[in-house]
Amino acid sequence: MTNSVKEIFSGDAPPAPAALAAKVRTLAPSMTRSMQRVAEAVAADPAGCAALTVTGLAELTGTSEATVVRTARLLGYPGYRDLRLALAGLAAHQQSGRAPAVTADIAVDDPIADVVAKLAYDEQQTLADTAAGLDTVQLGAAVAAAATARRIDIYGVGASSLVGMDLAQKLLRIGLVAHAHCDPHLAVTNAVQLRSGDVAIAITHSGSTGDVIEPLRVAFDRGATTVAITGRPDGPVSQYADHVLTTSTARESELRPAAMSSRTSQLLVVDCLFIGIAQRTYETAAPALAASYEALAHRHSPRNR
Repeated sequence: MTNSVKEIFSGDAPPAPAALAAKVRTLAPSMTRSMQRVAEAVAADPAGCAALTVTGLAELTGTSEATVVRTARLLGYPGYRDLRLALAGLAAHQQSGRAPAVTADIAVDDPIADVVAKLAYDEQQTLADTAAGLDTVQLGAAVAAAATARRIDIYGVGASSLVGMDLAQKLLRIGLVAHAHCDPHLAVTNAVQLRSGDVAIAITHSGSTGDVIEPLRVAFDRGATTVAITGRPDGPVSQYADHVLTTSTARESELRPAAMSSRTSQLLVVDCLFIGIAQRTYETAAPALAASYEALAHRHSPRNR
């Protein structure tokens, strides 16, 4: 099922003001340049933009009134009036005494204490952005499919493969049949064996990793339920995904590649998946988890016992 950005992020009700900044950060990379200017303006100065008419914001950003309205709708608001109300709420939230934002840019000569503080702040922001943008309806549907699946295949390469392996080992410990594939050839040959009742999960921050998209496409064609965990819900991977789970789109810097933040947001999503599945399969998951603990207990005992 093809999911557009608007379908994924637009719900029955406009997003809460506190979620607006996260949504702008997540959606901005997939917007046109003129829409990005509008989104960046409202994120940078919500109070100032809240005081502007649609014509005023268009003039400020060098765009058109139609672009402003389209940007508001893409962000999940029925119209510009609703976006202005959210901006006013966000401005009030920011002025309510919260500590000033910490920059996450790390310099080569930063003291290690500053590195720790900056990384901690950025990780917290990444998790908050991911939680704010995660579609719980899509998540619930993915959980339901995986909880009853005959088999779960997970595809990822590079840093995403580590997240895939983390999810697979968790699912194995609660008694499910799950395999993580980082070799693209093996991923495709395994995807060929999938059918209706199976689940395939693709993890790709960019949404355009060919080695991940190909096995997901094969699984989709074979009738398996397919899930994409991605930072770009408008990317090619979504063409073959029944359910799309969106992660935060992180900024890259010289010392901090996007793979670091994408891993953090991906781990949050797979943990949500795992807990949801464990809840649905609790009667079998709890004994399986206890058995795995018991089987490994002797490995954690002191050698002299």
